[in-house]
Amino acid sequence: MNRHGHGSPAPRARALESAAGQSWTEQLKHPVNTLRRLERFIETTPGEREAIATLQTVWGTTPHFAALMDPRDPACPIRRQVIPSLAERENRYGRPDFLAWVEQGAEATPACILKAYPDRVVFLVSDRCASYCRHCFRRDLILCPGRRPRLEREEGLRWLREHTEIRDVLISGGDPFLLVDAEIDHLVRKLREIPHITLIRIGTRTPVVLPQRITPGLMKILRGYHRVPIWISLQCNHPREITEPMARAVYDLLSCGVSVGNQAVLLRGINDDAETFRELHRRLLTIRVRPYYLFYCDFAPGIDHFRTPLEKGAELIRDALQGQITGLAQPHYVVSTNIGKIPIQARERRSRAGRSCRLRNAEGKTVTLPRIPD
Repeated sequence: MNRHGHGSPAPRARALESAAGQSWTEQLKHPVNTLRRLERFIETTPGEREAIATLQTVWGTTPHFAALMDPRDPACPIRRQVIPSLAERENRYGRPDFLAWVEQGAEATPACILKAYPDRVVFLVSDRCASYCRHCFRRDLILCPGRRPRLEREEGLRWLREHTEIRDVLISGGDPFLLVDAEIDHLVRKLREIPHITLIRIGTRTPVVLPQRITPGLMKILRGYHRVPIWISLQCNHPREITEPMARAVYDLLSCGVSVGNQAVLLRGINDDAETFRELHRRLLTIRVRPYYLFYCDFAPGIDHFRTPLEKGAELIRDALQGQITGLAQPHYVVSTNIGKIPIQARERRSRAGRSCRLRNAEGKTVTLPRIPD
């Protein structure tokens, strides 16, 4: 079996067909978030069962995404993104204070607003996800109820109206598309009424893990020509995630006049080999999604097992994409740090020394990151 995880296509096709018949609200009412429900889709391993029983964490996904799992392969790329792992107990490189560290340059704002750049902000509007990614850079925020911020959307809108320097708003969470249509409609309308807002971006994984969410009602909210356009960023990490329902959801979004891009995360054992990496980016273009960012796996705690050497992503872009696939498919490779996102080039391997690597941003500020072994 290769890294694409092909195997047992007939049961997966039947499970996917069954999930496709459910509405998005039905899927959310019946999440795959218990061992009993999980075992309707796969044959769990002793390690998976122990991790589910012993790790203090929220986990789960939709029936649609669970149906993509290989029922017999523990290395399945979908399983590894969803099911807790005993490897999460190890934390050699992750920062326990990762969220505070990466957001330490943000200005004082309401809890639902993150401002690390002069003219743009992140607007947190939801604390729910349809699928709780094990590599999530906000896992401390979303997966731990005691650390969730106050998501006062009206307070955030008031702040945005008062701060005329803001041009660009990224609506994030959680997943904004888990809000009901009326809430999304209200947010979009109110943001478009603010004269200095010129761009709305929405970060969502629903077209990948819950494509049924792209309903006629949601399309009506997003549709049409407007002074303030909407751009949507997905997170698709492996070719197997690209399904016919996802392709249809993307097409429906594009039909509304919305632009769709992808922000993948580089994950060890999931998309860090040339064949899988190339196929992911090739197939994204076939469903009209432009690869935008490739994110290095963040230095959040408990995800060492997903992290590659820092230069790996740049080498994959160079060796697996450049000269072999259209430039449309070549994303920007970046790492998130306390001094912002920093682009990484393949030559960074020459600047490594010992156990750490020093990077410099466009303003000349530097940050030192641990060196991850091959």
